[in-house]
Amino acid sequence: MTRRTPRLLAALLASTALALAGCAADDPGSAPSPDAGGASYPVTVGPLTLDERPEKIVVLGPTATEMLFAIGAGSQVAAVDDNSNHPAEAPKSELSAFTPNAEAIAAKDPDLVVLTNDLNKIVDQLGQLKIPHYLAPAATTLDDTYRQITDLGALTGHPTEAADLVGRMKDDVGKLVGDLPQRSEKLTYFYELGPEYYSATSRTFVGSLFGMVGLENIADPADPNGSKGGYPQLAEEAIIKADPDLVFLADTRCCQQSPQTVAARKGWSGMTAVKNNQVVPLDDDIASRWGPRVVDLLRAIVDAVAKVPA
Repeated sequence: MTRRTPRLLAALLASTALALAGCAADDPGSAPSPDAGGASYPVTVGPLTLDERPEKIVVLGPTATEMLFAIGAGSQVAAVDDNSNHPAEAPKSELSAFTPNAEAIAAKDPDLVVLTNDLNKIVDQLGQLKIPHYLAPAATTLDDTYRQITDLGALTGHPTEAADLVGRMKDDVGKLVGDLPQRSEKLTYFYELGPEYYSATSRTFVGSLFGMVGLENIADPADPNGSKGGYPQLAEEAIIKADPDLVFLADTRCCQQSPQTVAARKGWSGMTAVKNNQVVPLDDDIASRWGPRVVDLLRAIVDAVAKVPA
């Protein structure tokens, strides 16, 4: 999959504009029409071509909702799924991203549907209904996030805003990682998705963020070849034996877990992370999404690491 940086995207857009200008000089009817924001249509991203700027976007997936509002396309969003809770002004509806219904989506009369999953074969159904759609599946690296933001910027008529957002994210990520002090030994961590001890390995998107910070994941041995999709369930005894330096809780909202509930677990009070007050509560939503707020998640990780004595 080709990944384009904002600089490369700008160069490509500039060269395209020059080529189109040259064609227009010979054939005035060949020039694309600009929208109110100055972006030119038609626009093609992968197999999808939009002839006009979409003004009734339906979004199925909280991460995609966050991306669209972050690039200034919020006013074009007509409806979002029932789990899209950020930003607060997103027009939440009865639509479900987990059990998508093509007829319910079509009833919104969208000129673009943005999805983060192809559940219920919804992509095929939207194709049969001739409803334009863009699939932005869960990212595995930050480059995936940057590409999706760039694609959505192009499709919605906000390429400049998308490029600016990606640039800011890259700058923030670079500074956060670059400012970390070097350590002679890697710190270890346990990332908790739920009190049943499901975790995420280094193969996952969130695992890659911890890897950028130089942490060692105690969940990796539980899924060495990725056969569990990068989300193994660990035995409690294995976690206690691994004795991680840090514990990150991504189940504070869903399951009311906290440093206090962790300390109260049998056998956990003697764990290094618990003894040294290095159990870190995270916002479940931010920890489960790969959109613009991934910088906030990385910052929480970096702040926790910085508090551990070198």
